[in-house]
Amino acid sequence: MNFYIQQSIHINLLKVNSVSNSSVLQIGSSGIIKPASYLYNTGGFTGPAPQVSKAGGTTFEGPSVPLSS
Repeated sequence: MNFYIQQSIHINLLKVNSVSNSSVLQIGSSGIIKPASYLYNTGGFTGPAPQVSKAGGTTFEGPSVPLSS
């Protein structure tokens, strides 16, 4: 069964409080949204990244920006 939908959407203000990995923000109608998440090693790295340290030489143990839970 096929559906043909004609829409007219007017948005004056759109506020998004949170966006996470593989999120989908849908406005209107869609047939099928297939989730996809791809991970590529384009740099050819074979080991873990080196530890990041702050200006004082102390090891950094958290995100630089506060993240919401």
